[in-house]
Amino acid sequence: MRSRRLDYSESTRSALVDSAVELFTKRGYAGTSLDEVAKRARVTKGALYHHFSGKQALFEAAFDSVESLVYDRLEKIMTGPGTPWERAMGALNAFIKSCLDPAYQRIAIHEAPVVMGWERWREAEEQCSFGLVRAGLQSLVDAGEVEPVPVDITARLLFGALSSAATEIASAADPKKIGEQIEDVIVRMLLRLRQPGEAGERPAAS
Repeated sequence: MRSRRLDYSESTRSALVDSAVELFTKRGYAGTSLDEVAKRARVTKGALYHHFSGKQALFEAAFDSVESLVYDRLEKIMTGPGTPWERAMGALNAFIKSCLDPAYQRIAIHEAPVVMGWERWREAEEQCSFGLVRAGLQSLVDAGEVEPVPVDITARLLFGALSSAATEIASAADPKKIGEQIEDVIVRMLLRLRQPGEAGERPAAS
């Protein structure tokens, strides 16, 4: 049986993270105070410090939250119905759409490398996303839908391209247009790897 205290503690932490995501998205890390986060979450500042050692720890929890949403969305597609190619195209489209989300743009792409440090941010990104890229590529190779390329190296290159794509989209004057162009380019690149007889019309982006 879960205790009420544990339930309250988890709901408090969740409220603080939700509040932090909202404020960091609107005002950025430098423009957000812990007092504002606690007030918006309707908890005391003492309660905030019970869960987080400080502002950076709270930011990293907000980062984990927005990254987890994207990861869960992509994992659902990658393990869902359809051929490996259809799942890969669906996941690519979903990732491009995620890059248009203001919270993901501000927290995961713009702020995180500065607040967390580039190396730690990159490590966190890899832990969250690289496994999906590698698993998706491995399934394409195993199904014979793409040429038998070196999976680890190719996955690293694809991961790097997707990371750069996220930055380009988040920094663009017209993110949606750039996102569509990037998706088209990446699909064209992947089509080059398709086995003879497997290439077909590209599924329309939803």
